Amino acid sequence: MPINIPKSLPARKILQDEGVFIMDEERAFRQDIRPLNIIILNLMPEKQKTETQLLRLLSNSPLQIQITLLRPKNYSPKTTSMKHLEQFYTTFDHVFKKKYDGMIITGAPVEQLPFEEVTYWTELCEIMSWSKKNVTSTLHICWGAQASLYYHYGINKYDLPQKCSGIYQYKVLTHKEDLVKGFDEEYFSPHSCHTYIKEEDITNNEDLTILSKSEKAGIGLILSKDKKFIFLPYHPEYDLLTLKEEYERDKKRKLHPTIPKNYFPQDNANHRPIFTWKSHGYLLFSNWLNYFVYQITPFKWS
Repeated sequence: MPINIPKSLPARKILQDEGVFIMDEERAFRQDIRPLNIIILNLMPEKQKTETQLLRLLSNSPLQIQITLLRPKNYSPKTTSMKHLEQFYTTFDHVFKKKYDGMIITGAPVEQLPFEEVTYWTELCEIMSWSKKNVTSTLHICWGAQASLYYHYGINKYDLPQKCSGIYQYKVLTHKEDLVKGFDEEYFSPHSCHTYIKEEDITNNEDLTILSKSEKAGIGLILSKDKKFIFLPYHPEYDLLTLKEEYERDKKRKLHPTIPKNYFPQDNANHRPIFTWKSHGYLLFSNWLNYFVYQITPFKWS
């Protein structure tokens, strides 16, 4: 899929070097089709890395996509320059009158805080409320999924005794939903979380369906009955070395992390990890774009 992103966005060169089809605004304008407008609320601290990871997964489709990058207005991470934020990001007060075909709300390193104590919680609630009528389908990742489940359905998160980090195997519980079309019966995905959602809280809610589950990491994909919201407790967008970087960061902070499960060969951090979740990430995002955005969104928003 051609992704229409600014020429100067750092992710552009990385993706071009990987062979991803990047389109500039001039060429996109000449094509007589309407692109899908996808807005990404990026809550991750290292925003440039997350931009690249998500744009990579959005690239595996014949559809043309126009990306808008969104950030909280009153909070700026220390690991991303203000110049980058001002050049490539917008804030909610500039987009709340617009309509979008799809939205992604990322994870955030705030999961050990009560939701109401997160600096941008009030603004996030406004965005999640707005998404119900102004976005065709919203994909929520990790803490973003927990926050949305709490806001929309009153489902809380719970602390784990220790961080759940590694590559975990998930079993698909039903193949009747389009989101898991083409999935194998089992798949792998990275997990990096200090908290979890109780399975019974989801099964007791008639508006939600669990599509996959892991014996070790718990609930996988969750879909709302109206198919408007998708919740991913894990990180299909992670690069090969993201968990390694997190592990080394936590060691430097003397947080005494356990080595990520099922990640390093022989559990030796000096060994190169093996990429076992790439195909799942591409297929998941492709299914979302096709069946939950493109096939449903109106050609003209009214």
